[in-house]
Amino acid sequence: MRPTPKRLGAVLIAVVGLILAGAAPAFAATGTISTAGDPVNVRRAPTTSSTIVGSAANGRAVTIDCQTTGISVTGHLGTTSRWDYIPALGGYVSHAYVQGQAAPECGVGTGSAECSTGICAGEGQFKSSNGHFLVYDRDADGKSAVVAYWLKGGVGPLYAWNSNGNGTSTDRATNVPSGDWVYYKVCIADYSTTPTLEACSNGITDYVA
Repeated sequence: MRPTPKRLGAVLIAVVGLILAGAAPAFAATGTISTAGDPVNVRRAPTTSSTIVGSAANGRAVTIDCQTTGISVTGHLGTTSRWDYIPALGGYVSHAYVQGQAAPECGVGTGSAECSTGICAGEGQFKSSNGHFLVYDRDADGKSAVVAYWLKGGVGPLYAWNSNGNGTSTDRATNVPSGDWVYYKVCIADYSTTPTLEACSNGITDYVA
C-alpha cells in the first residue's frame, strides 16, 4: 500500500521526532542478490515490461532503499509481487531474487518510478532531491508520454510532457516547495492543455526533500 497524504505526514512527523531525540531513522535495509547463477535484470519500474537499466550479479550485497508492489515474479527465492528499489543499481529488482531484510514502502522521497499499462509506452521517475520528473517515451505509437500530477490541497491535474518521440526523455520541473507532497500517475495522451489520459499507471505519493 502506498502512503496517503495523511499517512505521509505521519511518517514525516515520526522521522522529525526521531532526529530530535537523537536517534537516526533506519530507512534502508541490506540484502544479497540470489539467483541460480545468472545476473538478474534491474528495471526502471517494478514490472517486467519496463526498461532494463542494468543487471546485478548473484551474491552481490545491496542496500534496499524501499519496497513496493508490482507485477508478480517467480524467481530463485519463490513467487512474489514485491520489488526492491536499489539506488546503487539505479532501479528495481524483484524480491524473488533478493534475500534480505524488509524495507519501508516506496513513495517517501525515494525517486519512485512507474510505467503505463500494456506495452509500457510511457515511464516517469520523480526525483525527490529537486522536485523534477524525468519522463520517458518508449514506443512510436503516435502518443506522448505524460505524467499527470496533483499538489497539496488538491491542485491539479498538472502535466509533465514528453512529446519528443520514441526513445527520448525529458526533465520537467514541478516547482513544488521543499517538504510538500505530490501525487502522480504516468500515462500516454495526445498533447493538449486538457488531455484524455490513457493507459495510466497506479498512483504514487512522494514528496520533495
